[in-house]
Amino acid sequence: MNSDSDLQIAGDILEVPHLLRPEPEHPSTVAEFAGLARTVAEDRAGWEHLVRYDATSRWYHRLRQGPGYEVWLLSWVPGQGSGLHDHGPSSGVLTVLQGELTERTSRRTRALGAGTQRVFAPGYAHEVVNDSLEPAVSLHVYFPGLTEMPMHGPQCSPVLRGVPAG
Repeated sequence: MNSDSDLQIAGDILEVPHLLRPEPEHPSTVAEFAGLARTVAEDRAGWEHLVRYDATSRWYHRLRQGPGYEVWLLSWVPGQGSGLHDHGPSSGVLTVLQGELTERTSRRTRALGAGTQRVFAPGYAHEVVNDSLEPAVSLHVYFPGLTEMPMHGPQCSPVLRGVPAG
């Protein structure tokens, strides 16, 4: 009878700390930023009390920031939209926290329900709209932090700095 176990063969992982990767202090990959967005989304008590709805303009609040990234909370009443835009040099993660939003690109239209997450690269142009009859709330992670939001189309203004669009 063989008494070898996986632990005896591999050794106790806690005995070889040099093999363990340290937990990253801040996200640095797309997957880690998407994970950060999911973690923040799951903590309703951390964001729900901050949400405001404004019928005249989209409401937004910077929830947190770290080295090279920022996290924004946005609310959308029915009919509000971002206009067609991109995020300059920033990549991002859009997570719908409650309600439903519609994302439009030059290629397709997507319904984004609560829990849906979209990841985008620099230069990705889209429009986000609340086409539903109920308010919606979304979370946006930008890395690096949002510095530009070039608008596209004939009705656009050239650049809005520091204002999350979607």
